Amino acid sequence: MFAPTNAHRPTTIIDRRTLPMKRMLDEPNMLEAYLQPETALESHWFTLPEYRHGLLWGEPRFGHPEGQVALHVREVLDNIDRIPGLSGVMRSQLRQIALVHDTFKYAEDRSRPRDWSKHHGLIARRFLEQYTDDRAVLDVTETHDDAFYAWLVARQDNVLPGKRERTLEHLYEKVGYCMQLYYTFFKCDTLTGDKTLAPMKWFEKSVPHITLFQFVD
Repeated sequence: MFAPTNAHRPTTIIDRRTLPMKRMLDEPNMLEAYLQPETALESHWFTLPEYRHGLLWGEPRFGHPEGQVALHVREVLDNIDRIPGLSGVMRSQLRQIALVHDTFKYAEDRSRPRDWSKHHGLIARRFLEQYTDDRAVLDVTETHDDAFYAWLVARQDNVLPGKRERTLEHLYEKVGYCMQLYYTFFKCDTLTGDKTLAPMKWFEKSVPHITLFQFVD
């Protein structure tokens, strides 16, 4: 139904790293030019008002000094393209996760006590379920923040209601079968903005049987 249209992103005269926010908000198709969807499925998402709204949502904050979700997604996509020896299949999976993982933060319930059933990762999963039955893509999307939460639990930071469900053991139960994909996305997601690298370093030391890698320029 949604067949690939490009193997790689096309070149563009737009400087993605310095794109003024006013242009992104005001000019037609600016989101498409900035994030450059590669497949018919990716392009379809950009036609959806709720998806576009999510990409443009956000203000500068700790971990995300860039503010809007689209700017973070661009960083994650650029990291994906810096992974050496990445297969076409995993690249496609990573792109789908990247384009959706934070796009529904605007719809998240942040009341206290926290209702984890309304976490943006789960909302993103439900969105993706309309378009794919790839279990790994769905599970990684839903749990993409759980490695960070597991790091907090390991540090004994008693800040997460229901923290028993946010341990590394719980994460294994969810994504142990696709841990390499999970780790790869977690690294692409973590090395953005001004996020602390401590959770990534802890994850790489704590999780066995994953192939570590470094980004290349």
